[in-house]
Amino acid sequence: MRFKAGLLAGSLVLAGLAQSAAARDTVASFDWMTYESDGASAPAGRYANPVIPGFHPDPSIVRVGRDFYAVTSTFSFYPGLPILHSTDLVNWRIIGNAIDRPGMLDFSGIGTNRGLFAPAITHHDGRFWIVNTCIECGGNFVITADDPAGPWSDPVWLDFGGIDPSLHFEPDGTAWIVYNDAPPGPQEYEGHRALWLQQFDPVAMRMLPKRVLVRDKGVDPSKKPIWAEGPHIYKVGDWYYLLTAEGGTADQHSQTIYRSRAVTGPYEPGPNNPILTQRDLPAGRPERIEATGHADMVQLEDGSWWGVFLATRPFAGQSTLMGRETFLLPVTWKDGWPRFLEKGAPVPLTPAAPKLPASTRGAWESWREEFIAPLSNEWLALRTPSAKPQWEVSDGALEVIAGPAAPGGMARPAFTGRRLRHHKAAFTTRLSFTPERRGDFAGLLAFMDESHFLAAGKEAGRIVVRLRSSASDWAGGREVASVPLTGDGPVELKLALNGGTATVFWRQDGGSTWQPVGGAINVEPLASVHAGLFTGLVVGPYAYSPGP
Repeated sequence: MRFKAGLLAGSLVLAGLAQSAAARDTVASFDWMTYESDGASAPAGRYANPVIPGFHPDPSIVRVGRDFYAVTSTFSFYPGLPILHSTDLVNWRIIGNAIDRPGMLDFSGIGTNRGLFAPAITHHDGRFWIVNTCIECGGNFVITADDPAGPWSDPVWLDFGGIDPSLHFEPDGTAWIVYNDAPPGPQEYEGHRALWLQQFDPVAMRMLPKRVLVRDKGVDPSKKPIWAEGPHIYKVGDWYYLLTAEGGTADQHSQTIYRSRAVTGPYEPGPNNPILTQRDLPAGRPERIEATGHADMVQLEDGSWWGVFLATRPFAGQSTLMGRETFLLPVTWKDGWPRFLEKGAPVPLTPAAPKLPASTRGAWESWREEFIAPLSNEWLALRTPSAKPQWEVSDGALEVIAGPAAPGGMARPAFTGRRLRHHKAAFTTRLSFTPERRGDFAGLLAFMDESHFLAAGKEAGRIVVRLRSSASDWAGGREVASVPLTGDGPVELKLALNGGTATVFWRQDGGSTWQPVGGAINVEPLASVHAGLFTGLVVGPYAYSPGP
């Protein structure tokens, strides 16, 4: 193979760039890839929720002048922590990834639902800060940058436990981190957590020893609330406000508010908690938004407030393939308390837009990737890349080196993809691939987690579709459909998704008619509700070879 200049978003350096593969490597060449969807539009003066569709949970937001920046969770995907930019809060695009060098963090050998949980971004004195937790890969850390697009510093590890840290600066530069951790006494029930506050030295980049219990359990301890988490502190006038989620990240999710005259508390709960939830609405309502919570707020130059939060768009029950997405709502204040929604109100799908300068939106409704380096920041892979390359951009194609890592294991499969962002969408690609061994496979992988994915592609003499919906299935997925194939020339593949069904099509290169590979496949078992709730579907080129 001949190397062609370029990087995969500057983030997949060791994954996609290196020396040519050895002669014995089996290589799959993807000439292009497209995405088409039924993306919704909003009338003039309004916007469509979610504002950041697809797998973008746990949003955190900060305003610097007239610019807004957001970051979301990525777990063990790499690069990690996308940094998004907007000037109008409605139209966002990814401008970089905070974790974009293999030496920063190591996700090797950990599951998809581990890794980077709930980042929080802030800005102080000309510097951007992110505090975050790396589950099973180091604990809590802080990174900084002068430019939010990067580069970000190497992680500085912080000496405290728990998850979901958020950094609050006082006007004099004093800094505090609020976070979720175990309760001060015995855990009384599953999901019993507490919120803690601890001072942080931003010069020495270390925690000061004393910590303060902010809240044990949640708003009403008598009801045994679960998973008080995702806390943020804001200073508004003479009050400190503590915004936090509780109820778990599924359909009982909610957002709550407290306030205090002192940063260290005591914090009293607001009179109208929860200030955001959908758990009390009828289950059969149309165009449901569910699992609302894990919010962050930002004040505009005109004094008004807006908030981002995660939620889901189920196609049935609590099932969605897109995972948790980022939504936007205005925050209203009454009697000194903020609120996202009145009790019993559904999340509006097309609210009135804020009057802010127009911003550029990512190409999310439809796109075409010609695999000409550099690729965009939209591309993700599983786990931190090693020194051995898995692909390269060469001669206008993505050449994927088939390896022995199946998606159902804890190694790093030869796979890179982009987020599914709509219920109804189709991914299409042109594949050149000559299987050399029994089991050699290349095509499209739609990946939720190690036990939940679909793979559609070419093997020796056929096009085959495999599905994994249980840990008991083979790590490459069980076969659910196939059609015979003659010849070794290029083929085109299409994966069409519509809610809980998927249909795979194929045609010979240059053909005009798409041929189905079997019928519609039930992919509801791949929904995030069955896969730990954290992730959403990521779809893209994949190649596998069992080796000699």
